[in-house]
Amino acid sequence: MSEPVIAYVNCPDAKGSHRMAYASWGPATASHVVFCVHGLTRQGRDFDLLAQAMVVAAEAAQLPPVRVICPDVVGRGQSDWLKDPMGYQFPQYASDMAVLLQTLNSQHPIERLDWVGTSMGGVIGMLLAAQELPVPIRHLVLNDIGPPVSWPSIQNMQTYVGEVGHFASVQEAADALWEISKSFGPHTAAEWLALSQHMVKRLDDGAFSLHYDPQLRLPIRAVTEEAAKAGEATLWQVYDAIRCKTLLIHGAASELLSGAAVQEMTQRGPRVQVATIEGVGHAPTLTHDDQIDIVLAFLGLRA
Repeated sequence: MSEPVIAYVNCPDAKGSHRMAYASWGPATASHVVFCVHGLTRQGRDFDLLAQAMVVAAEAAQLPPVRVICPDVVGRGQSDWLKDPMGYQFPQYASDMAVLLQTLNSQHPIERLDWVGTSMGGVIGMLLAAQELPVPIRHLVLNDIGPPVSWPSIQNMQTYVGEVGHFASVQEAADALWEISKSFGPHTAAEWLALSQHMVKRLDDGAFSLHYDPQLRLPIRAVTEEAAKAGEATLWQVYDAIRCKTLLIHGAASELLSGAAVQEMTQRGPRVQVATIEGVGHAPTLTHDDQIDIVLAFLGLRA
């Protein structure tokens, strides 16, 4: 099981529709489905190791089989780019995931739904967990994300999002990615290259660039500090409405999510359990055994 099945779903948007790609691991008929949704400029293949570990763990523990769904959020990876880049906003992302969920549920009824979201993927998970879905989220994993996002971290995003580069090789692209991703924590060269290979696409001239729409920069650069504060207030309302069992994985050195914010998250809303990853900032990649084990234990996939 070294490669997933890649499939697509059509999703409506303000200018018509677009296709969203997703990687599917495990049996398509499994009634236990886990969504794994990536961060701002990443893509669904970030979760290859975690997805495989979940499928194998359920089988080893003689639990009901697990299907893991890892979408490429619109504008990233194998998914289409939006005609209107200002549509790269959370309402569109949440709507797309709801369409995908409905599609999967109509194909094979889902009895248990869990969600693992890194950064942006965690915000999408919060939005859906606070809604009444046909299949409610039972377990929510927030990977270094919560309602408050520090303004300096947003300012940092505004400097690099959209800079997709022009690289002579995948290794050169991986090296450039590492320069803006050191907060992910220690990785061997081989681990980082594996994480980077799906982050690039080949250009017509034989070179490589990062595999996302550079126009993602437009909505990010339009964010003001006042708008960020308003968004935080709205997200706290969303968070307070969540009732499912929730785990926060917190990078101890995270610039994005402060210790004070983590503390507040334990005292309101779903009152998260917290797993702190030392030596890592924003955000843990969930590719190392200790991090994978935290997710497996929370989802009850250990014997």
